[in-house]
Amino acid sequence: MEVWKIIKFKYIFACILIMFIMSCLISIASISIDECKYEITTQSAQYNNHNQQNNDDSIEKKSLHRLAILVPFRDRFEELLIFVPHMKEFLDKQNIDYHIFVLNQIDRFRFNRASLINVGFLEINKEFDYIAIHDVDLLPINDELLYSFPNKGPYHVSSPELHPRYHYPTFVGGILLIKREHFLQVNGMSNKYWGWGLEDDEFYVRLKEAGLIIVRPQNISTGTHNTFKHIHDRNHRKRDMIKCYNQREVTRKRDRQTGLNNVTYKILGTIAMTIGDTPLTVLNISLMCDKMTTPWCECDKIVGSKDGKSKEKKKS
Repeated sequence: MEVWKIIKFKYIFACILIMFIMSCLISIASISIDECKYEITTQSAQYNNHNQQNNDDSIEKKSLHRLAILVPFRDRFEELLIFVPHMKEFLDKQNIDYHIFVLNQIDRFRFNRASLINVGFLEINKEFDYIAIHDVDLLPINDELLYSFPNKGPYHVSSPELHPRYHYPTFVGGILLIKREHFLQVNGMSNKYWGWGLEDDEFYVRLKEAGLIIVRPQNISTGTHNTFKHIHDRNHRKRDMIKCYNQREVTRKRDRQTGLNNVTYKILGTIAMTIGDTPLTVLNISLMCDKMTTPWCECDKIVGSKDGKSKEKKKS
């Protein structure tokens, strides 16, 4: 009986010892698991923080300057459908913070590209600190062409050495980037140019008189045939080149009467829309015409045509 008690005591002691050891092991294992979880969480947090920092840097870089792309427009929807997705793909590579504004002229007068640009500039949010005056039918296809903030002066992207059609040295049409303060400095563009052409030439004179240096792309690896894609079909949509009244004489001179400060217009609607996955804003603009100063905003097409043809022949 005495022996049995001793054995029983040893058995109970052994059980207690085993349970104690197992409890210790479980406690240690539990601590290890918690430590592992903590390490994983910490590493994950560090990774997320790193990503967040990168994203913040990217956002900061992207929001440093905001670009408003001003597109003078009338009845060219097919070209707009090509333009918008192309520009998104092109500008996203450069991390440009931009928004496209389509300046849609809906009045009865002849097309006035310069006045539309003036209106677009006045209507865009002041958060945009530079603009691109951009033809809808001219698409950049060389990634060396930059749309970054034009620190040094107006930046003529479609320079005469690169534009597919216009090669004279004073040409500043097609695509021009300009800071908000520089556009204000020259009082925008002339409002006298109804119909096609010459408004850019007058704007060039404004820039030069203000002492602004026009910067152009340098060391571009392409030329006039492969830097841009020009999608305008002259047979499908003829340009309004009629000249009537004294339009030819007046529009060959520097305009010191009109500009950003006296463009007259109404906004008849603002439409937010998306083409593909690109948001843009359409401004429906009705321009006003002072027929005492610019009667050629409505030309008699028969008289105008004859006048235009006879003067062209004389010039030839």
